[in-house]
Amino acid sequence: MTKARRAMQEDVRAVDLVIELVDARAPQATRNPDIEALGRGREHIVLMNKADLAEEDACYKWVQWFKEQEIPCFFMDARNKQQKKRLLGLIEKSCEKKRERDRKRGILNRPLRAMVAGIPNVGKSTLINTIAGRGMAKTANRPGVTRGNQWIRLNPSIELLDTPGILWPKFEDPEVGLKIAFLGSISEMTVNTEELACELLRFLSERDQLSGMKERTGLPEAPVSTLTEAGAVLEQLAVRRGCLKEGGVPDTEKAAGILLNEFRQGQLGRITLELPGEKEEA
Repeated sequence: MTKARRAMQEDVRAVDLVIELVDARAPQATRNPDIEALGRGREHIVLMNKADLAEEDACYKWVQWFKEQEIPCFFMDARNKQQKKRLLGLIEKSCEKKRERDRKRGILNRPLRAMVAGIPNVGKSTLINTIAGRGMAKTANRPGVTRGNQWIRLNPSIELLDTPGILWPKFEDPEVGLKIAFLGSISEMTVNTEELACELLRFLSERDQLSGMKERTGLPEAPVSTLTEAGAVLEQLAVRRGCLKEGGVPDTEKAAGILLNEFRQGQLGRITLELPGEKEEA
């Protein structure tokens, strides 16, 4: 992460625009404050990716919130090729002042250079492949796939720089760490799958967002207010899914992995983990 941050610090000098990708299910938690700081002095837009997995009303609320912060923003599904024209137009619009300055200096036909940045697993490489129309960047549904910077020419007037995902050294707010772990932006080798699944069950229950899981699994409606209660639900899930060890013992670790994957892929319904202003209200 330190190496990636240093590389970004060098490369940002060569770009006109920083495109910050966040997860639409947690747009604030998945922002790395370093990215905004490193890109200061450059044009800046926020793309809320994976919007097809988030609640639509919440996406509109976040777009308005970013607008109030004077940051251009729109939500999208990076796999949707129909978004390409809209994104290229947004890049051009964001760099209109830069184009005008170049023209006044007699610099013509210089391509705009944009950096795509964000924390791991928010879909940076998927976005680039979609708008480039070919598999230029490696992708996978796990963090840490992009290892180095890659320049990709989209057309004669726009070039994109794909960068490795960078997390910040520590999370001041434990809830931020939980949210990005739920979304798969932290390597699973560094977290306990069962504990994380129990935290997810408790978190969704507190926000009354467990209906999708209960519809999918057939588990009875019941609040999950403690990690002990969440552990009991995880055992029931293991039995329902046939995740059993020798002697019929529930394999809660396997069930936890299935639950987390289903959440990340949107199989439990469209779920948003945070809304603008929630911290202030709390």
